[in-house]
Amino acid sequence: MTEASNFIWYELMTPDPAGAARFYGAVVGWTIASEGEPTAGGVDYRMIGRSDGGNAGGVLALGADMIAGGARPIWIGYIHAPDVDAAVEAIKADGGNLQMDAMDIPVGRIAMVTDPQGAPFYIMDPTPPPGMEGMESDVFSVDQPQRIRWNELATSDPDRAIAFYKKHFGWGQEGEMDMGDMGAYRFIQRGDVGLGAVMPLMPGMPASMWSFYIGVDDIDRAQAAVTANGGTITNGPMEIPGGEFAMNGIDPQGASFGLVGPRK
Repeated sequence: MTEASNFIWYELMTPDPAGAARFYGAVVGWTIASEGEPTAGGVDYRMIGRSDGGNAGGVLALGADMIAGGARPIWIGYIHAPDVDAAVEAIKADGGNLQMDAMDIPVGRIAMVTDPQGAPFYIMDPTPPPGMEGMESDVFSVDQPQRIRWNELATSDPDRAIAFYKKHFGWGQEGEMDMGDMGAYRFIQRGDVGLGAVMPLMPGMPASMWSFYIGVDDIDRAQAAVTANGGTITNGPMEIPGGEFAMNGIDPQGASFGLVGPRK
C-alpha cells in the first residue's frame, strides 16, 4: 500500500433528521439541511454543514423498511479505499463481512463492511468534484471544532482488530494508556497523525463498534446543550491528555456520540 487510508466522511443514520438537526445544531453548531439531496432510490440524504461553509458529513434518514431490516440509529465512518471491490474481497478473506454490496453513487463507489469483530464501516473511492482532484477530505481534524477529532474502536479482540486495520488501511499503532482492569487504550496513527484508539469492549457494550468524537468550542456549553435538548450523557466530561475534555452521550434518536473540546 502506497499511502495509508483516512476517514473521509461520517454519516448519521437516524429516523428523525429534523430532530437530529435541532440537537446537533444546539450542541455542535452544525446546520443540517431541511430537505434531502436527490439520491438514487429516493433515499433521504442531507448534508451536515459547518460554520466555515464546509461539510462535516451527512445524515441518512432511516425509513420503516430500513428499520425493519435491522438498521438502527448510529454514527458510521467512511474509510478511503482506492479499489472498493478489491478491498471488499480482501476484507471478506480476512474474516470481515459484507453488509451492503459495492455500488456507484454520484460521488463515488461505496460498500459497507464489518471488520472481523463485527464493527461496521463504509469503504469508499470518492469521485472528486471538478477542480478538486487530489484534495484531501477535511471532515476529520485533530484540533478543529465541528469536525470529527477522534475515532475510537471498542472491540472484542483489540489485537486482531489492530492487525486488520494495519493490513487493510496502512495504519500504525504506537503508544497506549493503561485503563487498569479495563485493559489498554491503544493509540492508532495514519503516518504521524493520531487517528484515535482501539480499546476492549466495556461491560454493557453489546457489540464491537466505532465511536466518533465531535469537536466542540466549549465542553461545558455543549454538555448543557446535550441535556437541554433531549440527549443523555453516559460518561464524562473527563480530562484527557493535553488538557481538553471528552464526554460520551446518546442523542434523542438513540445514536451514541462523543464530544471533545476545551473548558472555557
